[in-house]
Amino acid sequence: MAIEVRIPTILRNLTDDAKVVEGNGSTVGELFSDLDGRYPGIAERLVDNGKLRRFINVYLNDEDVRFVGGLDAKLTDGDNVTVLPAVAGGSR
Repeated sequence: MAIEVRIPTILRNLTDDAKVVEGNGSTVGELFSDLDGRYPGIAERLVDNGKLRRFINVYLNDEDVRFVGGLDAKLTDGDNVTVLPAVAGGSR
C-alpha cells in the first residue's frame, strides 16, 4: 500500500532533501515506523511516548489526524499524509 508523505523543510535533512516520499502501513503509526526504517530518526522527530509530538501537525487527506484516530488513524492505498511543524509567535 503506497502512501504519499509530504515532508516539511525542517525534516528534509533526514530524507535526502526529498519533499515527498512514499511509505507503507495500515495506520499512521505504522507509516512512521516504515519511514523510520528508510530515514532513520524521522519517527523520533514526530512521535514521543506513543503520541504525536505537541508541535507537529499531521494531516491525512487534509484532515488533522488528531481528530481521526491519531497514530491509529487508518490508511488506504493512495492516501496523502502531510507533516507540518506548528508555527507560533508573531508580534503584539
